Amino acid sequence: MGLHPVEGVAGAPWERPLAGTVEKLVVESELLAGNPLGDPARRPLYVYVPPGADSVELPSVYVLQGYGGQLDMWSSRPDFELNIFERLDAMFAAAECPPAVIVFVDAWTRYGGSQFLNSPSTGPYQDYVCDEVVPFVDAHYPTASSRDRRGVSGKSSGGYGAMVLSMMRPDVWGAFASHAGDALFECSLQPEFAAVARTLRDEFNGSFDVFLEHFRSLQRFDFKRDGPPLITYGMACVYTPDPARPGDGLIPFEISTGRLIDELWERWLEFDPVRMAPGHADALRSMRRIYLDAGNRDEFFLDLGARAFADELDKLGVDYSLELYDGTHAGSQYRYPGAIRELVLALS
Repeated sequence: MGLHPVEGVAGAPWERPLAGTVEKLVVESELLAGNPLGDPARRPLYVYVPPGADSVELPSVYVLQGYGGQLDMWSSRPDFELNIFERLDAMFAAAECPPAVIVFVDAWTRYGGSQFLNSPSTGPYQDYVCDEVVPFVDAHYPTASSRDRRGVSGKSSGGYGAMVLSMMRPDVWGAFASHAGDALFECSLQPEFAAVARTLRDEFNGSFDVFLEHFRSLQRFDFKRDGPPLITYGMACVYTPDPARPGDGLIPFEISTGRLIDELWERWLEFDPVRMAPGHADALRSMRRIYLDAGNRDEFFLDLGARAFADELDKLGVDYSLELYDGTHAGSQYRYPGAIRELVLALS
């Protein structure tokens, strides 16, 4: 009698055995070396290979995280639920979806995210994903090296990344899924500016420099207080980088009043998927599948953003599907495998 060690994983409800495999790699990026924020060029890269993947030229889907997400967060388990690897594995093991390689990409920055774009204040993250990660995966896994067999999916800023990567690099991507992706900036981003101005005024002497000094030294991240200023500043580094100070961003509003600085705000709007769509009509028409969804009570009004983006697709004659389900911005991980399945079916 007594406690003794046994072989294998603990099993449900802890770590469950997988029919496929999750390979957790570490890669070194040449493109991210020496980036303005001094963020690591060494990055984790997770690759899920389904059971029975002994054939070559499988479709692949790349999964992008939301703002602030680190790759290791994919292993976390929501209360009483499966984690994303277990959900995907159950889908592939049950043959509910043709086999595909699923790639989880890290594009974290010290301010929380890169928006999957190139910026002189954060680094060339779009090129990193498209021109380093994709060729690496195709060289080391049984994936088809064709854009018509490759898709990208994400939630929130990851959904934004899926939209803009597909529009800007249709040579790489042939389908995308966006779960509550950032869009319609006047509804999703601008309403935060007044609250950020107040927080800076009341807590940080009306200064982003004071806030960033606080952020770099804090021991506990209070999202309600610290999240909106950090996200706003991180996005400014992407959308309006400061040419005089690499690694910094120009804020598109007056901190004392929250009033928009029109010239800078217009530059943010140039990166709004709703505004981008008409200029990327051919790329959007070339997609084999476009899947959009959002909770109808999304706190950032990204359900309205999804609808506005879909309206632009209608004007362009682009096929898509849109589902506004009962929910908020949180708790949508259960929807990810279904969207990935839709992409794989279109790419197979």
